Amino acid sequence: MVKLLLERKEVNPDKLSRGGRTPLSYAAKGGYEGVVKLLLEREEVNPDRPDESDQLLLDVISKGGRAPLSYAAEGGSEGVVKPLLEREEVDPDKPDGGRRTPLSYAAALGHERVVKLLLEREEVNPDKPDSGGWTPLLFAAVDGHERVVKILLGREEVSLDKLENDSRVLLSYASEAGYEGVVKVLLEQEEANPDMADNNGRVPLLHAAQGGSEGVVKLLLEREEVNPDMTDNGGRTPLSYAAEDRSQGVVKLLLEWEEVNPDKPDNDGRTPLSYAAGNRREGTVKLLLEREEVNPDKPDSGGRTPLSYAAGSQDEEGRERRSRLGGVIPTRHITREW
Repeated sequence: MVKLLLERKEVNPDKLSRGGRTPLSYAAKGGYEGVVKLLLEREEVNPDRPDESDQLLLDVISKGGRAPLSYAAEGGSEGVVKPLLEREEVDPDKPDGGRRTPLSYAAALGHERVVKLLLEREEVNPDKPDSGGWTPLLFAAVDGHERVVKILLGREEVSLDKLENDSRVLLSYASEAGYEGVVKVLLEQEEANPDMADNNGRVPLLHAAQGGSEGVVKLLLEREEVNPDMTDNGGRTPLSYAAEDRSQGVVKLLLEWEEVNPDKPDNDGRTPLSYAAGNRREGTVKLLLEREEVNPDKPDSGGRTPLSYAAGSQDEEGRERRSRLGGVIPTRHITREW
């Protein structure tokens, strides 16, 4: 079909759609090797032409849109990426409007072979951040692509503890996401700091506790540098976050440590029991009440006790149920007679 159309003189093989994309762009993203090959044979086709799908954004940041290689890397087709990289006009490290490179897209989706192809090119910066400060390594780690993480860490240019815009390090994101394999790989790196805090004073263990991954919490607790009762800027501990969420297994793990104070209040005076009671975590409430150090009637800075939060959560549950119904209270249809 494509070949038939390309034989017609009236057909412009590099014409932009209303969405600002070329035929090559669409074929590259779809992974259609044969179509890409046909289009690249045409002199009129610019293999590195960026799309213009968001002109307002492009005007603001003065950067181009996504080039065909960017879409091909996202699609993960090795057979499409190779012929594009063979063209001199194609910049293998060309960023799009959000400053994301082809490597960034390939890493985020775990396309191992495409990542390797791109890294073979000297022009490719394996540690280039996008406009949000996210590097290819960060994208790969957050999405749990362990093998891609290993490949990227094999490059000297890649920084493990590079601070992002919110000062969170890679290990922090991977811990919250709960990818045990990725966390293990990161902890094996000499430069890894398992207790580095972000701007909010939150260390990887705090994020892992909130994420609810027992495996990740175990890995972090095995490190001597990690304080199991570390507080963030709000005075909250890993136990506080675990008690608030559905993380009863994590709560058990943390309570095994002598350093952990099961009744430690945060800056608002709320204890782990307060959070567990307010979020209807019955199993966690039972675990905490078994500890002698826990005061079941301890008020916070506003005078509210765990019982107060537990009682109030009944109303909260009702609000959540109504919210799921769209906030509409079902009533019978009433016909008015005039």
